[in-house]
Amino acid sequence: SCPHTASNLLSTLGRGCGARQDVSGTRMRPATLRHCFGVCIGAVLISSCSTGGQTVDSADSEAGARSTNCVVSSAIEGRPIRIVSTVAPITSLIAQVVGGSGAEVTGLVPEGTNSHTFEPPPSAAQVLEAADVVFMNGLVLEEPTRDLAESNVGDDTVLCELGTSILPPEKWIFDFSFPRDGGKPNPHLWTNPPMAASYVDVIRDVVSQLDPGNADDYAANADELLTIIGELDSAMKTATASIPVGNRLLLTYHDAYAYFADHYGWSVVGAIQPGSFDEPSPQDIADLIAQVREKQVLAVFGSEVFPSAVLEQIGVETGARYIDVLRDDDLPGVPGDPDHSWQALMRFNFVTMVEALNGDATSLASLDMSLRTTDRATYPQ
Repeated sequence: SCPHTASNLLSTLGRGCGARQDVSGTRMRPATLRHCFGVCIGAVLISSCSTGGQTVDSADSEAGARSTNCVVSSAIEGRPIRIVSTVAPITSLIAQVVGGSGAEVTGLVPEGTNSHTFEPPPSAAQVLEAADVVFMNGLVLEEPTRDLAESNVGDDTVLCELGTSILPPEKWIFDFSFPRDGGKPNPHLWTNPPMAASYVDVIRDVVSQLDPGNADDYAANADELLTIIGELDSAMKTATASIPVGNRLLLTYHDAYAYFADHYGWSVVGAIQPGSFDEPSPQDIADLIAQVREKQVLAVFGSEVFPSAVLEQIGVETGARYIDVLRDDDLPGVPGDPDHSWQALMRFNFVTMVEALNGDATSLASLDMSLRTTDRATYPQ
């Protein structure tokens, strides 16, 4: 690991989080019901000398909660299954697995909304009450939604935290935005394609157990989606190889690429994440500017949804390009468009980052990431 100082508030990222976990079988593996809801703590940095990081050991108290995550007690008969999801990228994965089966898929978190602080409206209680399964990311990302679900769902409703299902606690990443002492790991697994593929595995298995009559269709749709994810992963590896190692540095508004960086060998330099979306202190900004200059970071990445005057200032002060179009959880286009999907969102963000860091994104830009199955999900806007 790298030395830590008060001025740069360094911490290191976890390693070994890119591998998919086998979750096939008639019953789901137990998974932790710990959750992660973003702790936004101002402008801080992580040293680029390593992509390795802080992880936490599994606690004995986790065992009981893990045994109930994503477990289906009985199948649904005589009607389509009702599925509730949270953020749009996860809703997209679910919708592509169920395809045209007739399953009802309803997202709760409006696109472009901060999922860490989203408070579901009272009307969401009725949606949750009717659900057969509620898919969440987990790792404490959607705590208000989780609390509302636990208060309103039926005894047989499946609560399935995808992130907690695929990633054991010892692989959780704690970093500058999600410190170990806060107990909430970085929850952004879905920006790392192999982990998104593992989400698809879990989704397929759960909906197949709930609706065995459509299991073959779910398996075929999942295979199609897994092929797309594999193509995206391969293209991203090719694009990464075109970027000089010293350029593979990410300074973003939102700390959403820790597991992505670990998988592809990038380094997350820092993130601007004030808890209430206020600006960080002048000293934080000065420290960040000094280190961006020292590391010769080529670009700083802002969010189309949450523009940051701080990142723009850092770009002006350091000469780094300010790119303000990363889309976070906001899928391209509108519902019904062929590119309104998880994979098109990832391609857009990956191409944007690669090109800004002087890499060749041809392998990514040439991919067809359009929907290949029917998406009938409801995406709140």
